[in-house]
Amino acid sequence: AFAFLGMAMASCGDDYNDWANPQTNPQEDAITIPGLTATAADAIDLANVSEDSVSTFTLSTAALPEGFQLADARVEVTPQGVEGATKTTFNAGIEGRAAAADLSDLVVNAYGKRPTARTFDAHVYLDAVKDGQAVLIDAGKINVVVTPKAPYIASNYYLVGDMYGEGKWALADCVKFNHSDADVYEDPVFTLMVTTTKDNQYWKIIPQGNIDAGNPWAIQNDPKGVVGVTKNGDDAMSGTLVTSVTKDDGTTDAPNAAMIAKAGIYQITINMMDYTYTIKQISPEYYLVGKLQGWSDKPENKTCLMYAESAMVQSYTTQWNDDANLKIWLGSDFGVWDSAYGTAKNDDNSVEGKIGGSGSIVCPEPGAFYTFKVDFSTMTYKWTKLEDQNPTAYEHVGLIGVGNDWKKDVDMKEVTPHNWFIETTLPAGEFKIRANHEWNDAANWGFAEGQEFSSTGKLITSGVSKNIKIAAGKYRIFFNDITLEYAIIAVAE
Repeated sequence: AFAFLGMAMASCGDDYNDWANPQTNPQEDAITIPGLTATAADAIDLANVSEDSVSTFTLSTAALPEGFQLADARVEVTPQGVEGATKTTFNAGIEGRAAAADLSDLVVNAYGKRPTARTFDAHVYLDAVKDGQAVLIDAGKINVVVTPKAPYIASNYYLVGDMYGEGKWALADCVKFNHSDADVYEDPVFTLMVTTTKDNQYWKIIPQGNIDAGNPWAIQNDPKGVVGVTKNGDDAMSGTLVTSVTKDDGTTDAPNAAMIAKAGIYQITINMMDYTYTIKQISPEYYLVGKLQGWSDKPENKTCLMYAESAMVQSYTTQWNDDANLKIWLGSDFGVWDSAYGTAKNDDNSVEGKIGGSGSIVCPEPGAFYTFKVDFSTMTYKWTKLEDQNPTAYEHVGLIGVGNDWKKDVDMKEVTPHNWFIETTLPAGEFKIRANHEWNDAANWGFAEGQEFSSTGKLITSGVSKNIKIAAGKYRIFFNDITLEYAIIAVAE
């Protein structure tokens, strides 16, 4: 092999005489020159490439006609084993060196980011140039083998720490992160909801391989081992994950445990493509965005609050009209599209599925009444069709008794079928919710006997229901007249 840039150009009389009528490949309109062929370079692992370019082929020695010089090459490639794959091209110098970034894009676009050796069928073409005129040369077919650069990502991860079990950090105490089930190199994000009842709770992350070995600590201080942080007790809400820690003497040790400083409900998200984590303290306040509210990220359209059965289980019942599609926003993330919960497959109308991904979730039967329920502890959802597909409809639903006025209703707005909303300032006192500006035992709602005020819950339908007592303040009030679920959310002023 050699570089043509250093080659003395000679007449091709002994090798190829008929440049006026060259041998051609009708498909490529290229000529072949005896002795001028490309040979594949060694397989390329981009994780081990430190330069901007890498060798993809070398050329054998051959003479060119007088005055001709070789110019840059192009390599047409087709990925092996990819159904419907199309031919693409990358550029290379006559030494066969191509940009590492181009090869990375090539393999990722064809096969994804998983660090597996991938083979491309390749065809090398070169230009021979004289006086500004070029002749295309066919240097033959080779294989180009490329492995994309990516870190090790296990198939699943588990959290272990003070908040689980008896604090023994044993195999039975490892709690699995949720994942979309897509290839982990296409979706490297794992999430888990954690409830801590004490301050200063330490944690680490266990890969699937250790679980399979029956010992959470089977592999440590290794790219495939336990995941933690550099500084023991780090209580940062975001940071970098490591699988080993370099000590002052240059040796490495197992990663340290991170810490959640305050008791509460948290969402832990790990991105194993870049080995980072974020921890977000949450309150059980989730909103739907979608066709039901015009796909609006404006604060005034923050009207479709999911009703909390518990901190982790939330639901919404309505008639899912039109496109019947949705995503979910945590209240603190409302308006941030990158933080919206969807699903892996866009417009997924499955009866149940997993939360995770950017695709929209769709009611299995648009136009019908369904309850959409999400368990955020497992990041799963399920649609349940209502038995009664003709629930009683009301022209008005509103608050009665505000400011001790039991004659004038404060009307709420029906934001989706049978879901009512109002944002208003209330004086200290009592109220109920009733329909159509009248007292009807079947359509006025309040607390049950002994029911204490809570920001979320259920009302009862009865002429003997109790008034809802409230402190003075500004509130966002939500009510579903089918399920009788309510939410009364105080607004900071």
